Amino acid sequence: MRAPELVERALAVPGANGTVGRVVLVAESSEAVLRWANNTMTTNGHSTALSVSVISLLEVPGGTAAGVVSSSAQVAGIEEIEALIAAAEDAARQAGPARDVAPLPGPDSEQGQSWDDEPGGTGIGVFGALAGQLGEAFGRAAGARVLYGFASHEVATTWLGTSTGVRRRWTQPTGSIELNAKTADLARSAWGGRSTADFTDVDLLALDDELVTRLGWGARRVDQPAGRYPTVLPPSAMADLLTFLCWSMAGRSAQEGRSAFSAPSGATEATRVGERLTSLPLTLTSDPHAGHGLTTMPFLASAYSSDEVSVFDNGAPLGRVDWIEDGTVSALAYPRAAAAEFGTRFAAPGDNLLLTGGPAGPTTTGSTAGSTAELVAGVQHGLLLTCLWYIRVVDPATLLLTGLTRDGVYLIERGEVVGEVNNFRFNESPLDLLRRVSVVGAPQRTLPREFKDWFTRAVMPPALVPDFNMSSVSQAS
Repeated sequence: MRAPELVERALAVPGANGTVGRVVLVAESSEAVLRWANNTMTTNGHSTALSVSVISLLEVPGGTAAGVVSSSAQVAGIEEIEALIAAAEDAARQAGPARDVAPLPGPDSEQGQSWDDEPGGTGIGVFGALAGQLGEAFGRAAGARVLYGFASHEVATTWLGTSTGVRRRWTQPTGSIELNAKTADLARSAWGGRSTADFTDVDLLALDDELVTRLGWGARRVDQPAGRYPTVLPPSAMADLLTFLCWSMAGRSAQEGRSAFSAPSGATEATRVGERLTSLPLTLTSDPHAGHGLTTMPFLASAYSSDEVSVFDNGAPLGRVDWIEDGTVSALAYPRAAAAEFGTRFAAPGDNLLLTGGPAGPTTTGSTAGSTAELVAGVQHGLLLTCLWYIRVVDPATLLLTGLTRDGVYLIERGEVVGEVNNFRFNESPLDLLRRVSVVGAPQRTLPREFKDWFTRAVMPPALVPDFNMSSVSQAS
């Protein structure tokens, strides 16, 4: 049964007594992967997946309940559909009244992609040009270094139908590549990654050249103690830290005093919205219409509710949200019910994230620069990071994070990289980091190292933090 037919048939099934609405989500995905190690291809593959979610909205004692049931089994006929609906209705009765209740959105003028089109797909052929570049890179590396890596390309198509007449479809391509280069004795390593929609914009040989340069820096080892250092964070590290920040911007938890975005004790406002973090003109944005391979689903489609999203909002149009505007906290994530409760506007987390320097340009207390290399050139003594990993929360109230450096931390002296240092454990809050950043560079498309399995579409600048906290030396390699 094709997805559009499945949605229509599921919506046509009569509901149990007290049914006030129904949402049906169908997602089909096609994924191709390529893996290599020891300067040779190892595995490749292609897989497909299907998921069906039914959300039943029922009147129950005390209010309206939402029950969600999802299945990855093939739905072949009306019996399977009816079974999913019955299970969702049972789940609603067991859940009891929801606090995020709102009328399901109706259809709008921006219906997007054609409802009846076939699902998007991908295959190993998407890696055709990449495979040729890999072959050349293996030849260049022979005897000098060893290359490892992984490339993935997924095309996921989502159909959303509701009992209020919403019919939305979206096909989302998502691609990434990671390349790890090690010296022949495996003593030193360097990592690089790229985010892409279709691999036509991936230059693997240029990425390999970057890693060769960094392995060369590592020929000299200069161990350093823990402490606070002027530190250049490349775009990938910025993406990991600010992705975590954006995931923590739930309005309800801020309103209820449970997050780093709750206002300080004694403040007249409940949240930090309106608080200036930095005099630098930094703007942190999610925008489904960003373009340039960053475009994402322009409507909400969710099979779960949380402080940030609600199943009652399925089908609601999504637009640009400036979470931080010109250095000031300007928005938090609120489902429609929470937005009405707290007298603010609906905003949902986006599937892309862009940090830009804003239209105002350099300010008297900070400056903008260009590339990571240009930021390095302005540091008399400090560190250059490659990436961060194993990031965990230490204190949600301040958004204090801890994690490790990996695949190259380099010593900067008089504007030049002079060697590789040991790895560190860091303790930093991305919220506090934005308050202290002194220089930002030109934004560029990047791939978060830690969170790439969940989030790939990021545009971030490199940044200089004058006192990044390397809390202890790490033995990680």
